[in-house]
Amino acid sequence: MVHEKNDGINKEMAVPPFPQNRPALSWELKIKKTLRLVPPCLGKLRPIVGQCCHQCTPDSLSCQSKKTGQNVFLGFQDLLKVNETHTRYRGWLVRRVCCVLFVSGCKVYARPANNRLDRVCQSNRVKEALTAEHNAPEGGDSRGQINRLSSFLPLINTCIIPSLLRFVGWVVLKMFASIFNSIQVNLNHLPALRRASQEGSLLVYVYVRQSIMDCALIPLVLLCHNLRVPYTVSPLQINSYSLRSILQKVGVILLPPSAVTEQDAELDSLYSTVMTSLVHELLHEGQALSVGVSAESGRGGQWLARIRQLIKEGSVPDVSLVPVGISYDCVPKTKNIQVGLSSLLRLLWSLFWRRPRGGVRIDFAQPFSLKEMCESGRCRVDEWLPLQDLLLPVILDNRAGSVFGWRRMSWLLPSSHCASELKEPTPPERDLSIAIILHLIYSATSCMAVMSTSLVSSLLLYRRRKGTSTSLLCRDVAWLTEEVFFRNKDVGFGGSLAEVIHYSLSLLAPHVIIAAVPSSKDPFIVPRPSLAATLHLTVQAQIVTHTFILEAVGACAVSAMLCEVASSGVSTMVRSSGVDGKEPCQSSRSFALDAVDSLVHCGILIMEEIPREVPKCDVWKKDALTWTTSDDPYNSDSDCEEQDLHSYKISQSSQCPEMLFFLCSMLSGHLRTLCWATTKLDLLHTPLLGMCTVLLEERQKEGVFLDVSSLFQLSENRKKLHRFISHYLYN
Repeated sequence: MVHEKNDGINKEMAVPPFPQNRPALSWELKIKKTLRLVPPCLGKLRPIVGQCCHQCTPDSLSCQSKKTGQNVFLGFQDLLKVNETHTRYRGWLVRRVCCVLFVSGCKVYARPANNRLDRVCQSNRVKEALTAEHNAPEGGDSRGQINRLSSFLPLINTCIIPSLLRFVGWVVLKMFASIFNSIQVNLNHLPALRRASQEGSLLVYVYVRQSIMDCALIPLVLLCHNLRVPYTVSPLQINSYSLRSILQKVGVILLPPSAVTEQDAELDSLYSTVMTSLVHELLHEGQALSVGVSAESGRGGQWLARIRQLIKEGSVPDVSLVPVGISYDCVPKTKNIQVGLSSLLRLLWSLFWRRPRGGVRIDFAQPFSLKEMCESGRCRVDEWLPLQDLLLPVILDNRAGSVFGWRRMSWLLPSSHCASELKEPTPPERDLSIAIILHLIYSATSCMAVMSTSLVSSLLLYRRRKGTSTSLLCRDVAWLTEEVFFRNKDVGFGGSLAEVIHYSLSLLAPHVIIAAVPSSKDPFIVPRPSLAATLHLTVQAQIVTHTFILEAVGACAVSAMLCEVASSGVSTMVRSSGVDGKEPCQSSRSFALDAVDSLVHCGILIMEEIPREVPKCDVWKKDALTWTTSDDPYNSDSDCEEQDLHSYKISQSSQCPEMLFFLCSMLSGHLRTLCWATTKLDLLHTPLLGMCTVLLEERQKEGVFLDVSSLFQLSENRKKLHRFISHYLYN
């Protein structure tokens, strides 16, 4: 934790003012009147986010700590507030063209792509792929190879032209000024990036995909801070030839013209090979890369697998991964991934007539070594099992606790990527690549700041579902903000509670009902009873659920135990031997024990020591064995060094039921969806496109089709599955 320089949240992070040329709504006036005397809130300490993982990359963490020294809070900078102080000139004319002067003075580390095409075509990887495809004989001429690779030539020749990059940067700044109120950049880790770049480290920026704006935000921030602009991997399909040409000259690696999606591109037997060779050449040129990964589908993870493959082969010594957290007040809606020149012009024209809505917060994490993560062996994949191996013994045979492990998430690295490679990786190698992808998704999400709209959405969904008054919502926001800080998570807003509540409700107004009753001084707020409103608030609250995921899982388990006790009358006891660990670099048992510890900190559980009836070393009178986790560094096989056993009981405080309900409600939507799906399996008469664990996958050319497996065609097994899921659903 670091101290701020002001008496509230950093003034640079204050919520933006609203236009004064529009009449205020009645509920806005009531909020301002009701909350006028609320003092500035949220404390004077901010957590340090984005540090290297102490378990996977301890050397990178210690190296960064030595170079950084004492933690100093550097504050924030709004990228859209460019004035004459950011240039070398002064005067009234400079104030009118300061944005142009600022961008023109930004440093660009450009390097021409000399002979890159020849190097890619002459690489052994591409030659072997062409030979295996029987389209080019061994020792064939380079002209025949280039003809076969003609669709990839523009991608290989992607470059960065300084003058065009500065012009596009100015256009993007103006465009973002019409979309967002502010783009706040956390300056804490920028010196580490500048130092790593000066030392010659190869930087790879990794972010979680949320919108098409993500691809432009990271290069723009780095350009405005005189850092090397990375080559950006974009999942967009650009139809316009002129627009493709412009983007490829500012370092954007696009999909091939013939591919609509990334899956279509990966089906080409040469695409993955050529892209691996392209990444190899870019890293040898000293360029940086920017890669986005989808947390839902895993798309984009194949680029990280290619980089790891190059490090394993020894063709690239090492790269420094930089997770980037991008947080939106309201995520821009971008449904169509195909972009043409006409659609872009319509977008630019519409921006002139709209008011900026919401802000963005960008946090860069500390760079860490990918080679260290791969070779240290600390990324655990030894207990990864298929989901059916983990759950079916518990669901069908009621053998609780017989199998421990993590679910093998093969969807993060599609098989189409592995199939396009000449040598398919072994299961442990593929699992390690998936573990790295999962770790980076978790690290980038952990860097994201919790925005004010996320706090209000989570409170309205999970704590005040039936509605709340403004004063009570104000107290809830202050409480939840302190809880977020306690979990080493930062927030992306500042100012007084009145400003925070007013700003959040203005952005969420289409999805909530605000009743300003004349007889009451306190407006009443309730979520709209519509599916669209619920989905929007759920998406906004995802970052809060991620912050409390340990407590949410533990709370659902406690709720299930309470239901079991109520139905059977048998007492249930949770025992722990205390293991340190942090998701995702830990065993499944450690995750469970950390969840129990988090519930103790929340005040839901109270720990008690179990008294022993016999001395520890009296081996003759021992009538029971206690288990300990295998990854406990302090575990001992000595009979006289048994660890103390602990039991946990539900707290009797008045806040316990409300906190338990709040945590259980975070996962109730997912559990209700699973319960509904299990009850509707009888209606599945034809294969559906999607994914589910109790269904069989049948891969066809059109996609992945599903059908009910023979095991769950029995109604009895479906009832057991439904009973198991609903067991954890808080009622």
